[in-house]
Order: sequence, then structure tokens, then C-alpha cells
Amino acid sequence: MSKFELKLPQMGESVAEATLTTWLKEVGDTIELDEPVFEIATDKVDSEVPSEVEGKLIAKNFAVDDVIKVGEVVAVIEVEGDMPDTADVAATETAMDIKETVPESVVQLESGVAAVKEQISAPAVSEANTDRFYSPLVKNMAKEEGISIKELDGIIGTGKEGRVTKNDMLSFIESRGNAVATTTASAPTASVTPTPQNEPNPQPTPSKPVAAAVIVKDGEEAIPLSRMGKLIAHHMVESVTTSAHVQSFIEVDVTNLVNWRNKVKNAFAEREGEKLTFTPIFMEAIAVAIKKHPMINISLEGDTVIKKKNINLGMAAALPDGNLIVPVIKNADQLNLVGMAKTVNDLATRARNNALKPDEVKGGTYTVTNVGTFGSVFGTPIINQPQVGILALGAIRKMPAVIETPEGDFIGVRSKMFLSHSYDHRVVNGALGGMFVKTVADYLEAWDVNREI
Repeated sequence: MSKFELKLPQMGESVAEATLTTWLKEVGDTIELDEPVFEIATDKVDSEVPSEVEGKLIAKNFAVDDVIKVGEVVAVIEVEGDMPDTADVAATETAMDIKETVPESVVQLESGVAAVKEQISAPAVSEANTDRFYSPLVKNMAKEEGISIKELDGIIGTGKEGRVTKNDMLSFIESRGNAVATTTASAPTASVTPTPQNEPNPQPTPSKPVAAAVIVKDGEEAIPLSRMGKLIAHHMVESVTTSAHVQSFIEVDVTNLVNWRNKVKNAFAEREGEKLTFTPIFMEAIAVAIKKHPMINISLEGDTVIKKKNINLGMAAALPDGNLIVPVIKNADQLNLVGMAKTVNDLATRARNNALKPDEVKGGTYTVTNVGTFGSVFGTPIINQPQVGILALGAIRKMPAVIETPEGDFIGVRSKMFLSHSYDHRVVNGALGGMFVKTVADYLEAWDVNREI
């Protein structure tokens, strides 16, 4: 018998930790190869972690809701036979050799530093319980600077709803350093209150904010927000306070497109084994429009515009629980319509089944949301940060319309829809925002009814 350590795998370049949400196996259970053992959640996506071996679960090192860092051992599995891990043995021996060659003075210095940190540091932010929301950036800054959760809870937040921002942290760190320097230089009985340079009228540090009690009346039900619901709420509020949202609307005659799809969809399904919905067609049109207007495919970081090389289209998808997730079609401009249809169907299906990988919901450069799925004629979507634009697709409806011909105008029944383009007016002006959505409309209206697929 030997033991295999199941570690939290790398889940994307920017993902360093995850929250354990569910154990799918109990100690003593038999585990098959590639069988899911537990579920984790990041700020990007939820996913299952499968076993890399066959065996029996003998230890669970973390409980539900624990935060686990990438590479940490989450579970131990007992397997048949011996599994010598020569890499681990070699690494251990090398570490021992290095340790033996470390000068004693260095060891003593490190021990002294560790002792000082232990004396002056309160529990780390990531290990302490708090009801106040802190972004990953703020938590990392607090951890690096040795700021305790008590100190963090006392910082006055200048962000939305009193949230602590990066600038708040920098101001606190500066004033904290001034306080230490002043106290060292002053007499023991002196009481000195540091004044941050960027706060002309400093205010007393408030006590920890207390959430207002929720009052539930008779017949009402209090439903707490889910973890994903909290993330979405925070992301949406942050976007509204960051970007100057402006909308442009345009009506599109998609009669030729609707007739063409009705003509080819059955043959497409028989040949490819996939449904041909309108979504991949719209995605193709949007990718073409972005190539013509590349300054839509940007992000704004401070005072610098970052022009994206790849066209990665986010596709907002509704989940069965009512939440929303945005899988990303990477390099959408390089896909033909068949490839686009297969990618769209695959991402949509796995999104509904909670089977997306973390990398499949990151890296988007422009987002599309189909509000017409629920019958909405048009909408005013919120930009998916740090992008600068999002397009809402309205419902396709048959409507009476004026049709212009060389013989004169007449009234006919046409299939029409609205496109709603929300864009960040800080970097996208009305001309560019309007031209972009007009390009999409022109592409759809000029659809070739004889196109082969």
C-alpha cells in the first residue's frame, strides 16, 4: 500500500487560491480514476477536482468553506502497490543538503525576524473572520504589510458602500509608518496622532461597521445571496461606478438571415450533429465589426489604453439557479461558422452543467448578451470590466415595415430586432460606438440567402 496526495491544481494564470465548497467523497470511500473528489470555487468559476489515481480516501485535510492555495494537499488517497515519487525524494534530499550548508548566522537572523513578526502580527486577513468585504488586492496588501484584521476593519473606506480601496491601503500604510517613526523618536509618555499627507481633515477611525438587521415581515422570506450572487453584485456595482455608460440602439432587418437559417438548419444538424442557432451568426458579425473597429477591442488601465491583439468574445449565459456566467470564445475571428456553432453550443452546455474550466471564463475582450432569449426587445447591459463595450441582442419579431423598391414603397412583413450597444464614454465616443453597432447591423442585413455552410 502507498499514499497519493491529491493537491489543488493550477486553475489559471491569475488564480492562486480557491474555496472548497463540497466534498463529493467521504473517508473510506472508494475512488475511481478521474472521478470527482471535491468541488472548489474561485472568483471566476466553480469546478470539480478529479482523482488522478484509483484507491480509497483516507484523509481530508480541509473542511467546507476553507480557502486552499494552489499546490496544497487537499486529500490523501491510499492506492494498491508502491508509488515511489522520486521527484519528491530528490527535492527533499536537495532541500536537506541546502539546509545543512546554510550559515548558522543566517538561520539565527531568520529566526529572529520570525519571532518579531509573531509578536507584532495579529491573525492574517485570510485566516480571520470578518463580515466586511475586501478585494483580493486589499487582502494581499494587508498580508504583505502585516496588517491585522482589526486594523483593516478600522480603515475608512472611500470606495462604493465604504469599501476599502488600494489608495485607502496606501494612505493607511503611510500613516502607519509615520506613527511608528514618530513613536520611536518621541518620549514614552508622548501621544502622537499621525496625519496622512493626503488627508487634510483627518477623521477619527470608526469602529467596525455593523450591518443593519434584516427585518422580515409575516409571509416574507429572507434569502441570503449565494457566493456567486455576491460576486456578480459586486462586479456590476464596480462597473457602474467605473465606466461612463452610454447606449446606442439600432433596428435591424434580419429577414434574409431568418429565411436562410430556416432553410439550412436541418441539413446542418444532420451533417454536424449540432444545432444552428442565431448566436454563432451574431458572434461572426460582431467579430467582423471588431476587426473593422479595433478601438472597441480595448481596456483602460489608469490613463493608458491597452489595445488587445486577440478578439475574445464573452458570451453571457444564464444558469439554472438564476445566476449568470460569461464563457469566452477565444480568437473568435479565426473561426468559421461551423466552428463558431460548435464552440457556442459546447460552452453553453457546459456552463449550464457547471463544467467550465477557469481559463474558459477569463480573457474576454468584448461581451455579448442575448436578452431576446427571454422576450426582451432591447436592454441596456452593464459593461463587463475591464472591457469597454457590450452588445445586447433583442428578440426577433415579425413586424409590418415599409419596403423600398424601384417600383415604389409598399408595406410588408419583415423579421426585425434591436441591437443595444453599451460602451464606456471615457474612451469610446458616440461616433465610434454608433459606427460599430451599425457595422454589425449592415453585416446581418446583407446576409447572402444562397450562402453555403
